[in-house]
Amino acid sequence: MSEQIQGQAGTEVPVCPRHPGVVSYVRCQRCGRPACAQCQRPAAVGIQCVDCVREAHTRTPAVRTVFGGRARHGRPVVTLTIIGICVALYLLEILVGGSLRSALAFAPAAGASEPYRFVTTAFLHAGILHLALNMYALWIVGSIVEPALGRWRYTALYLISAIGGSVAVLLLANPAGFAWVTAVVGASGAVFGLFSATFLVLRRLGRDATQILVLIALNFALGFVVSNVSWQAHLGGAVTGAVLALGYVYAPRERRGLVSVATTAVVLALLVVLAAVRYGVV
Repeated sequence: MSEQIQGQAGTEVPVCPRHPGVVSYVRCQRCGRPACAQCQRPAAVGIQCVDCVREAHTRTPAVRTVFGGRARHGRPVVTLTIIGICVALYLLEILVGGSLRSALAFAPAAGASEPYRFVTTAFLHAGILHLALNMYALWIVGSIVEPALGRWRYTALYLISAIGGSVAVLLLANPAGFAWVTAVVGASGAVFGLFSATFLVLRRLGRDATQILVLIALNFALGFVVSNVSWQAHLGGAVTGAVLALGYVYAPRERRGLVSVATTAVVLALLVVLAAVRYGVV
C-alpha cells in the first residue's frame, strides 16, 4: 500500500498506511512508517504504530504464575461468569417456577438417565440466602485460586469438584431410602473443592493456611447441624478438589502441563467409573 501522496507542488507527503489519504509526519520508531493519530501508541521513546505494538505483544513470552497460570490483571473472569450464571438461573427459576429445578437438579434416581445433572445442579440454589452465601464464598476463594492456577485449571477444578459432590451424594445414598429421590442443589460441592485448593495453594506458597482450614471445618460442620444441607456433597467436592489441586500445585515445573492434564483426565474418569459402578452399568 502506498505511503505517499502527491502534494500541491508535486512533492510526496507521508500518509498513514492503515488510513490512506490521512497525512502524518509522525513516524513509528520501529518500522519508520507514518502513523496517524489513530494508529499511534506511546512507547518508551517516541511512538510506535499499532501493527508494531501488536507484533511485539505476540513475541513477548506469557508471564506465568508460580503454578503455571497465565498472569492476568483485572477481575477473575471465570469466577464472575459462574456467579453470573448462578444468579441468572435463580432469576429464571423465579420466572418459570419449579420446572427449571426439576430439569437440572441432581438426584441419584435421575443421574443414570440424565448425567448432565451431575454438573448443572451446581448452578442452582434453593433460595436467596443459599445463593448469596455460596456466591460470596465463591468470590472470596475464586479471587485467590483463579489467578494462581489460571483459567482452564480453575474451570476444571470447579466443574469436576461439582461432579465429585454429586457422585458422593450418589455413593452415600440408600437406593431404598428417601435420599435416592431427593434433589440436591447448590454450588457448595464445587466451592468446597475451591476451599481445598485454596488451602493447598497457600501451603505451597509457604503462607499461613490456618484460617482457610478453620473455614472448611466450620462449613463442613454446618452440614450436620443445619437441616437440608448436604454434607455428602461438601465431602465429595472437598476430596475431589484436593486431589485435583495436588496435581496442579505440586506438579514439577518442567512437566506441569502434562501432569495437570493427566490429573484432570484421571480424576474425571474415576468419578465416571464410580458413578457407573453405583448404577450397575459396569
